[in-house]
Amino acid sequence: MKAKIACLTPLTSSFYTRIIVNLEWVMNLGIVDVSTKPVTKREAIAEGKIFLKKETIKIIKEGKVEKGDPIQIAIISAINTVKKTSELIPFCHPVPIEDIKIKFDLSETIITVRVYVKSHSKTGVEMEALTGVFNALLNIWDVVKKYEKDESGQYPTTLITDVRVLSKVKGNEKL
Repeated sequence: MKAKIACLTPLTSSFYTRIIVNLEWVMNLGIVDVSTKPVTKREAIAEGKIFLKKETIKIIKEGKVEKGDPIQIAIISAINTVKKTSELIPFCHPVPIEDIKIKFDLSETIITVRVYVKSHSKTGVEMEALTGVFNALLNIWDVVKKYEKDESGQYPTTLITDVRVLSKVKGNEKL
């Protein structure tokens, strides 16, 4: 049986007069049942890049960023985000995080962030690694945005890109 609710708005509404919500669809949402899966070692590595101006990379390398060291800030934010992934992505299971490693590579116009996550759990940790990468990159952008804006306040060269899972393994597989 499909349960439907009609939510009526005033006839004067400029957006719509009625919305039908299909409760059957809403009630079928949920996380995957992992209760029968065994606990095993899980590892994942994800990476992503942020393109910045040459001048911004120089300011970072010289330690002259007004808000603080973007790399140290990105490390802290990535660690916090990895640990809170299941709160940020509703269908991710909470997993016990056992290890997080974050590496950075600074080139002339690119910072590459790589996040490694390890756990012993019933489900993988690639979403944790990806979330850590994204948040590290966003925090770098936030800390250096003053140097990236053009005269009209836009970001013509700043770009977050190539965020992906490089590797994920479970059990005794090698990363």
